[in-house]
Amino acid sequence: MRRLLTLLAAIVMMMSLVLVLGCGEKEKDSLTRVMDKGEISFAMSGGYPPFNFYNEKNELVGFDVDVGKTVAKRLGVEFKPVTTQWSGIIEGLRSGVYDGILGSMAVTPDREKVVDFSTPYYYSGAQLVVQKSSDFASPADLKGKIIGVVTGTTFENDAEKLGAGKINLYKDDTQTLTELNNGVVDAVITDRVVGVNAINSEKFDIELLGTPLRSEDIAVAFRTGEDTLRKKVNSILEEMHSDGTLTRISKKWLNVDVTKK
Repeated sequence: MRRLLTLLAAIVMMMSLVLVLGCGEKEKDSLTRVMDKGEISFAMSGGYPPFNFYNEKNELVGFDVDVGKTVAKRLGVEFKPVTTQWSGIIEGLRSGVYDGILGSMAVTPDREKVVDFSTPYYYSGAQLVVQKSSDFASPADLKGKIIGVVTGTTFENDAEKLGAGKINLYKDDTQTLTELNNGVVDAVITDRVVGVNAINSEKFDIELLGTPLRSEDIAVAFRTGEDTLRKKVNSILEEMHSDGTLTRISKKWLNVDVTKK
């Protein structure tokens, strides 16, 4: 019996050691995987100007794209952008299709349950946009009206809080703003900078309604537990905050600095 107990104790110790080493390997893999591949893949919608969108030459450009390129360069690897529909972007991350989401994703309690976030790389706000010809004077006037938002965004909750009569869901903000411009929806809720950019483009006869409904911290999302990669990207983002790189990229694409809270 004594020998049996000793043997069982030894087996338990060996299994514990295997589990500890296995966790250590998994912890290490998130960063070494990227370094071994020589590239880091970040997902974004590709339909969210001026943050990430396709220009006239069908090139993916924007604030998020430049941030991703800089992070990859400082990591010493190639930048691989992946465009995908926003509604399934978190599931794509969790299933391993890409290494992270760098596409203007807001940090929320619900998202924090399924992914881990980096330090914020910019700060934003949810904004109502309406037609210039509308009679709306305040957000309260949208109660019972049709509001358009992108599927899977936090803006859907904002529309519900305003008491929207109907919420139309779209693939990206090119569609939401086009539908607003054409009178299909009464208003759109999107990022404030996206709204300002759309107005400045002079492609839409729209305007902002009131001040931002709320503020948001925007960060990079990683798979839960991939801490070595997240911590390395954190250190790079903190450097980019400190040395003014994020500010320069922000002013290049947005004409304002959104990187300070």
